[in-house]
Amino acid sequence: MKGLHKQSSLLSALTKNNVISSEQADAINTSYPDQEKPFLRFLIEDKHLNGNSIASVLSRTFGYPLINLSLFDKTLVPEGVRNEKLIKKHNALPLYLRGKVLFVAMSDPTDIDALEDIQFNTGFSTELVLADEESLQKAIEDVLESDVDALNISDIDSNELAGLEVQEDEREDDGVNQEQDDAPIVVYINKILLDAIKKGASDLHFEPYEHSYRIRFRIDGILNEIAKPPVALASRMAARLKVMSKLDIAERRVPQDGRIKLALSKKKSIDFRVSTLPTMWGEKIVMRILDSSSAMLGIDMLGYEAEQKAIYMEALDQPQGMILVTGPTGSGKTVSLYTGLNILNTAERNISTAEDPVEINLEGINQVQINTKAGLTFPSALRSFLRQDPDIVMVGEIRDLETAEIAIKAAQTGHLVLSTLHTNSAAETLTRLLNMGVPAFNVASSISIIIAQRLARRLCTQCKTPDNVPDDHLRQLGFPEDKLGTFTIYKPVGCDECTGGYKGRVGIYEVVKITSEVASIIMEGGNSLDIAGQFQKEGYNNLRQSGIVKAMSGITSLAEINRVTAN
Repeated sequence: MKGLHKQSSLLSALTKNNVISSEQADAINTSYPDQEKPFLRFLIEDKHLNGNSIASVLSRTFGYPLINLSLFDKTLVPEGVRNEKLIKKHNALPLYLRGKVLFVAMSDPTDIDALEDIQFNTGFSTELVLADEESLQKAIEDVLESDVDALNISDIDSNELAGLEVQEDEREDDGVNQEQDDAPIVVYINKILLDAIKKGASDLHFEPYEHSYRIRFRIDGILNEIAKPPVALASRMAARLKVMSKLDIAERRVPQDGRIKLALSKKKSIDFRVSTLPTMWGEKIVMRILDSSSAMLGIDMLGYEAEQKAIYMEALDQPQGMILVTGPTGSGKTVSLYTGLNILNTAERNISTAEDPVEINLEGINQVQINTKAGLTFPSALRSFLRQDPDIVMVGEIRDLETAEIAIKAAQTGHLVLSTLHTNSAAETLTRLLNMGVPAFNVASSISIIIAQRLARRLCTQCKTPDNVPDDHLRQLGFPEDKLGTFTIYKPVGCDECTGGYKGRVGIYEVVKITSEVASIIMEGGNSLDIAGQFQKEGYNNLRQSGIVKAMSGITSLAEINRVTAN
């Protein structure tokens, strides 16, 4: 009843000030009770009302001062009252202390219960300050994200490291007794890791050579040289990374695999998967950044066209069948799968995954790390899943006939199965399964959809410029005749905001359903060309055609489409 009273008070204030009509207020009153989001957020997001207008009206009506949070210094928020649970529960941000009074920004002036709860938990008297809902949300995110744990990062660079005195024979030392001398190395490695996260890198390469040492980041799929520290420090840098990864720093003769968890704030941490490889001049170390936030982007952020998204969502909504995602390493298959799993991840479903390795931890999903040495293989994990009352099963990769047969059996017996294969196109995925030895009937009857994908670099919106490409050339590249002259092709330039004219990546997809016609071709022993031809007849864009759509939309360049879709 309290909620309805507060809701009525807010609607009454907005109606009296002509922000909404009486009819709109009545409609909102009947539609909101089914909503889970806060009332003011519902008005702004679902009813498209202006947040600033609402805040101004509520400030005048209820007599509370209105603050512009975009001008507020977030560092003033006292650390002792940054209770994330309270902040999120009440959609309220403590701003600053004045004596024993804590000033709290809220968008809803009727939520007195929130103020009392904050007062009880902090021990301070509370005063309400009004803020518009949208800026309040951004301020809350900024404050919680900026609550960073001490990482001891400095502005040290590779030139400053060059001044360290290192004897030649120290390169052969195991680094065990060098901790007292390696404080600069610790700081430098921390800075490198943080820089990689800030730049959006996916991988870091630490590479020793006879006369040099280089560090490269893979940004938007392309390796870029970042630094060249002194080669004499190679063993110390390797030792530091191995200590962080909990690896044996005395073992240099065989490859090792480890993991690092780097805390950025109380709630956000980044995992690194670490792989060492003995080379002629030392250990090369490659680190893959595993950022769980990439799996939380939502399907709308991945770049699916409307028709492709609809096919994927329809397949996810089915109680059984198989969804296969295919493409080379680094094409975004894992993010596509995890995005689908996040959509399916509800309390009513039992979801189990078998992965090698588990890249991103997902709450509510039973993730199994494959361990071949211990006998925990994809087939054995799958067999165990089927005895655990599963609804949805995800297999990291179908590598052999045994795994394929168990996955297909699961898809045919009332389970939804998601998995990946390393093939170049949707049609080749089907023939790969047939070549593994899976019977044609099982392939045709169990697979629901196939998603083939690549990742293309996005053009930087700040510096991209029109590219004067003749229509004849566009025709040869496959651009539709009836669209020529209706779009602009752009090319990269490069600026301070991007890397070589590109910033971020977008998915390019071929999303196809296995229709009865395609199933007939499979049963009749058709090859990948026959199957691909049928997909074209049914109107599905292949990867090249999907890339052309992205270029026509100004999202990426012709050079990038040619790079990622070349056979």
